[in-house]
This record gives sequence, C-alpha cells and structure tokens, in this order.
Amino acid sequence: MLQQYDPRNADIRYWVDGVLRHRDEPGISPFDSVVQGGDAVWEGLRVYDGGVYSLREHLARLRRSALALGFARIPADEEIVAAVRATLDANAMRDGVHVRLTLTRGVKVTSGMDPRLNTSGCTLIVLAEHKPPVYDTGGLSLVTSSVRRPGPDVLDPKIHHNNLINSILAKMEANLAGADDAMMLDGRGFVAETNATHLFAVVDGGLVTPRAVACPEGITRDTVIRLAPGEGLDVAVRDVSQVEMYTADEVFCTGTMGEIAGVVRIDGRPIGDGTVGPVTTRLAGTYREHARKHAQRL
Repeated sequence: MLQQYDPRNADIRYWVDGVLRHRDEPGISPFDSVVQGGDAVWEGLRVYDGGVYSLREHLARLRRSALALGFARIPADEEIVAAVRATLDANAMRDGVHVRLTLTRGVKVTSGMDPRLNTSGCTLIVLAEHKPPVYDTGGLSLVTSSVRRPGPDVLDPKIHHNNLINSILAKMEANLAGADDAMMLDGRGFVAETNATHLFAVVDGGLVTPRAVACPEGITRDTVIRLAPGEGLDVAVRDVSQVEMYTADEVFCTGTMGEIAGVVRIDGRPIGDGTVGPVTTRLAGTYREHARKHAQRL
C-alpha cells in the first residue's frame, strides 16, 4: 500500500508556533529537538464535517506523553485547539482531512542530547492534509516482521513519541515482501500491532485484540472495544499468537488515519475466505457513523 499524493494539498499552509507557512517554506529550526533526536510527541486527528473525533482523548494522550518526557511549558489544550482551528480555516478544510499534531521539546541553544539545552519551551506543529482513509477497502495483506515491538522494560509504549524507526524498519520489510503492512510481535512472540495500526481478530463470533503492553493504547481501538457490545460482540483483550491470527474468521486493523480496514492475508495465508468479512464491514460502518456523530466542533 502506497499513499497517493492529493493535488489539493499542493498549496496547503502548516502551523509552527503561531506562524502559518506554505508547505514549501521551511519553518523548523535545525536546533529543534525533533530534528536533533526525534524528541517529540504526536497525535493524528481526523476531521469530520468541521469537527474532530475524540479530540479530548487525543489531547490528553499528547499531554501525558509530553509530561512523561519532562517537557517544559506545555501549551494549554485551548492553545492547541486554536492552532488546529486556524490551520483548518487557512486551508478551507472541513471534511476528509487528517491532521498531524506534533509537540517537540523545543529549540536548543546548541546541538546536543541534554534536555537542559532546551530553554525556550515546546514547539507546536500542525499539519493538515486532504486525506480520506488511506487503506484499500478490498482488504490488506500483512507479513510478520522480524523487528519486535519493545515493551515498557525498553521504552514504554504509553509515550506516543516521534521516534518511529522501529515502525519504519518493519514497514520496509513489508514493502520488500510485497505486503501492505507488517504485523509486529512483542518480545515474547505474541502479536503487538502492525507498524501503523492496532489489530483485532474475529474468533467464535467475538473479538480478540492484543493487550496494550507493547503498543500504544489506541483511541480508535478503544472506540471499537466500546462499540462492539452494541453490535452483539464480546471483546477479549489478551495475549494473541500468530496462529490465532492465521486461523481467525476475520482480521481487521484500526487507526485514526485508516479507520477500520479488513485484513485478508497474513504471511501468504488467506484469512477466512480471503475477503473482507461481514463483521469487519459492519463495524467499519458503525465506527464511521459514530465518529461523525460525535466529532467535537472546533
């Protein structure tokens, strides 16, 4: 799967600390912590008819991550919301939009790793693009990556940080294997997530999803867990093996950028009958309706 360039994004403007710049205009200092060491946290937001779904939850996770990394002078939620609103207004965007929200430790007085070199507070970056859900509705193929997801003994996944080399290496393996994305395991060999999304399996008429011990606590994942009982589906959150994924009736992945997308093949094995299943299709529609209905107006 390769995302396609949307020509509507040719002249978009992005926000950096109160300044809106054309996409071709540089706005990040080479001394910024995100450049120096990937020292930043981020959230992906999806805009539905002028509102953002789970805005409060996304901002809370951003703040928890920034606090865990010891960022100084974290902007208030109201400041961040105002920056998102200004960016969307500047680009006349209301629907079918994905927002990449980044908060860095800020600009350093000189290059180096030490956070004491950061004396000016955080840098806020808002990038909004015309971008409908990115996954093929016909079904995705996954390949298991040799790259493992670290657990909290290495790097706590509850910190939603910008250092994505682990995921990029897994994605490279998927590309080389001709798959859409990579299924990643934790240090014990159980399924964690893909390089970009959380995973669910449909087993015996219910849902199974891995524990969030080697992956972030996903906001779309949490929504599916809450919506499932209304669809007559029990949810088990537990360790899940590769074999359970291979033999599941259906598999799907969840995430803000792609919403809910069916998986039809893993490591060359067809999942179920090799097509996107009825439970996945039903939940995808339910999720989309729920997100639109409950999107928070800016």
